[in-house]
Amino acid sequence: MTAQDSAIRPAAVAPQQDRTSGTALAALGVASFSLSFPATAWSLTGFGPWSSTGLRGVLAAVLAGLYLLASDAPMPTRRQWPGLLVVSAGCVLGFPLLTTLALRTSSTAHSAVVIGVLPLATAVVSAVRTGRRPSRAFWAAALAGASAVLVFTLLQSHGRPTVADLYLFVGLVVCAAGYAEGGRLSRDLPGAQVIAWAVLAALPVMALTSAFGLSTEPVRFGAKAVAGLLYIAGVSQFGGFVLWYRGMAGIGVPRASQLQLAQPLLTLVWSVLLLGEDLPAAAPVTAVVVLVCIAVTQRART
Repeated sequence: MTAQDSAIRPAAVAPQQDRTSGTALAALGVASFSLSFPATAWSLTGFGPWSSTGLRGVLAAVLAGLYLLASDAPMPTRRQWPGLLVVSAGCVLGFPLLTTLALRTSSTAHSAVVIGVLPLATAVVSAVRTGRRPSRAFWAAALAGASAVLVFTLLQSHGRPTVADLYLFVGLVVCAAGYAEGGRLSRDLPGAQVIAWAVLAALPVMALTSAFGLSTEPVRFGAKAVAGLLYIAGVSQFGGFVLWYRGMAGIGVPRASQLQLAQPLLTLVWSVLLLGEDLPAAAPVTAVVVLVCIAVTQRART
């Protein structure tokens, strides 16, 4: 091996290492998000939907504020604030509230599968926002994965979408915008700062939501309710996003988004183990199709 080869090899290895670590971080984020619906269902055993959503945001804001103080993070620039507000509106306000409202009448398993369209929506928003176009192989696999999830959903609901499905559909649209914008911002800001500032930006609204919920909804403290609330506040609303946005920064929004095709299937497992829900017969077949689609999107050019 020549001296020139030695000089080139580290530069070639570094991007591969970044991609591997980025994939691992994004996958850990997906794993942490997969518990969000069961944890939300637990929180609803003691809190109403408005109380649960508001307290989730307030507690996450406390963690975010402590992190920003401890890390002495600088204020975002004027150019970064519009994107942070999109993350705040989509991932901190809209998605948590809409999915919590849906879970009042929809099972955790069904809700998780509806949200399986989120990876495709995120990839589309990212392509529109950044102008980058993934390859045809990527889009084909992404569409196949989303189609498998949609067919599964329609089979579960006997072809009749419900009001809960409407909540979930709107929720995934606003969440896709927040994911894509957060992934774009993570190229300039650490992922932890992206979600921390977004959570803090939502604090006034979350405080009002908490006050409204606690004054109008019954509260029954219990171990499951408190554990569920602490999880969705500390992990679903903050810690998971730290991993997720760092992973997006490493491998790009389109490729990271497709890892979320596995999230509904993981949530199905949690719903059976933690909530005692029935595992649909079509779930294993859907799981195989989705895993194949994920493998293709991770290898396709983006």
